[in-house]
Formats: sequence, structure tokens, C-alpha cells
Amino acid sequence: MLDRITKFFASRWGIISVGAVIGILGPTLQKLGNPKNMGICVACFERDIAGALGLHRAGVVQYIRPEIIGFVLGATIAALIFREFKARAGSAPIVRFLLGAFAMIGALVFLGCPWRASFRLAGGDMTAIPGIIGLVIGIAIGVWFLRSGYNLGRSQKTYPAVGWIMPALMVGLLLLLLFRPVFSEGGPIFFSESGPGSQHASILISLGIGLLIGFLAQRSRFCTMGAVRDVILMKDFHLASGLLALIVVAFLTNLVYGQFQLGYVAQPVAHSNLLWNVLGMVLAGLAYALAGGCPGRQLFLSGEGDGDSAIFVLGMIVGAGFAHNFNLASKTDMIADGVLTVGGPSQFGMAAVILGLVVCVVIGFTMREKVAKGE
Repeated sequence: MLDRITKFFASRWGIISVGAVIGILGPTLQKLGNPKNMGICVACFERDIAGALGLHRAGVVQYIRPEIIGFVLGATIAALIFREFKARAGSAPIVRFLLGAFAMIGALVFLGCPWRASFRLAGGDMTAIPGIIGLVIGIAIGVWFLRSGYNLGRSQKTYPAVGWIMPALMVGLLLLLLFRPVFSEGGPIFFSESGPGSQHASILISLGIGLLIGFLAQRSRFCTMGAVRDVILMKDFHLASGLLALIVVAFLTNLVYGQFQLGYVAQPVAHSNLLWNVLGMVLAGLAYALAGGCPGRQLFLSGEGDGDSAIFVLGMIVGAGFAHNFNLASKTDMIADGVLTVGGPSQFGMAAVILGLVVCVVIGFTMREKVAKGE
């Protein structure tokens, strides 16, 4: 029975089915309370968690998102059932942490991860298109480094306790969400009273959907970055078919729910600054490619015992704190008295993206096996 399930999820119809399910569940979460065009956004949700823990004080984006908890624990459940839970670590962890931080900065300049870019497009937000173009460019640069011998080294088998750290942290977050302890007056845990952080489906529904997606994605190896990488590197459209199914089904689901709103300016939690939509996702896409997976995939891998992916996830959460504490995240488009004010990053955010691109390129050039052999 387990073998049949494994074969199905490894098939083309398996990955298409997973993409279609995610395409339904994302807009459904929006319908049930999540922010518009943000039914699922791994980067945004990790940013909200960072805010809830007090790593930043942007009051409108603070909430412990059950979906993230579900992604990790759902992957853990799947890995245990199918005997794929394997504790491993040791593949350039500090580099992965840095890549995670810059990936988050790039995502928050665009205002979304690859998952949200797909859901924004499916909801009619045309500013997602330059973001997706930037994502493809960033991944393509990463593929060039891969072809040139880039390699962070192999993970090593390690103590089982290492693999259980991330699932245990997720259980801890769930307890904080459920019991909401007060550690000090005016201190964490923080929960937004307005803005995107205050908009969410019920805990039970969000957690349940997260668990389901985590389970399905672990079995199918669903990865938005991997979909683009495989097309460029090997002309393999297996993962891309799942991503396409997500976008098409999410578009149809939005039509059914009446959530499709075609436009380019003043879209929900988005900005129409063309250049920085592109460059933000170039940085994010390059960081994902160098780290070996998109934010969602990193969560799923951490759930099956991968300590290196867990380090990338923690890097993203810390990066979210930096992004908001140092005014790096973009502001959204605003319309007041009929006048449009185009959003986008501050000068600090622009500088951070350029710095991130430089750092990622340096990592790409200096961590190549061919270079090491010649030294």
C-alpha cells in the first residue's frame, strides 16, 4: 500500500494533484480570513512569527501562523510513516543561515515568496509578473553556479535528536499560540490587532490545512524553486507541472469565491515599483537556488530531519526581524483622495538587496568544487 502511494506521488499526476490541492487550499484560507492574495505565503508567515516573538516591532505583522507549524509537522508525519525521517546536518550551516536571511530580505522587498507570487497572479495581481520574472532570473543565475561546480557540501548523518529540533520548535510555537502566555508587561508574545497580522483563519483550520500540505508536499517533493531550476537545468517539467496546476486551480478557485481582481496598482499588500519587484525576487531566487530549495521546501525538509534546511528557515525568520527593524521591507501602494502613491523599498532596502546580491554572487563563486581543486 505504501509503495503504491509513493509511486503515485512520484508520478506526473501525483505532482499535478498536489499542486491542484494547494491551489484550492490557498484561496480557501483567504476566504476563511487570511489576508487577500496571501492565503499562503511562507515568507510573510515566517515574518509574522518573527513579529510575534518580538524579533521586530511592526505591529501589523505579528501572529504565530499555524500553517507554518503544520507544514513542518505534516512533513514529519509523512516522513515517519514512509520511513524517510533521517537526521542529517553539517552542510555549510552558517552559509545557509546567511542565504536564508537575504532570501527573506529579497522576498520582503517584493512582498512575497514564490508561493505568494503564484497566488497573487492567480488573484489578478499583475505586479506578480515582474516578481516571477525576477525569480526566474535569480534561479537561472543559481543554475549557472551549479553548472560551474557550486556545492555547499554533503550533509552528514547525525544524532536523531538533531532531526527532532525543528519539529519540537514547532510544537513549542503551537503551545505559545494556544496558551498565549504573558512573559512581561508590554512584551511578547505579540498579536496584531490590525493589518495583515490580525487577518487569519481559525487556528484549527489553518493548522489542519498546513498539516495536509506538509504531508502532501513531503511525499511529492513539491518545490517552486525546484520547478524552475529543473526546467532550466534538465528541461524536466515534472515539478513545473505541479506549479502550473497550483496557479490554474487557484485562479479558478478565486473566480468561484469572487476573489479575482485584475489590476496592477494598489493590489492587496503589494507595490507596483517595477524595478524593485524584479530585483527583490532576483535576490530571493538566487538565494533559494544556492540553498537548494524554496522556503516551503526548506520547511518540509526540516520536518523530515534536515538540520541544514532548519538553519535556512531560522535564517529567514531572523532576516525578517532585520528587515522590519532596519526599514528594509517595502511599503505597499496607497491611494488617498484619489491619488496613488507607489510603494516599494526605502533606500536602506535597496542597499540591502544590492548587498545581498553581492554576497550571494561571492558565495556562488567561492564555494565551487572546481575552484577548490585548483587551489
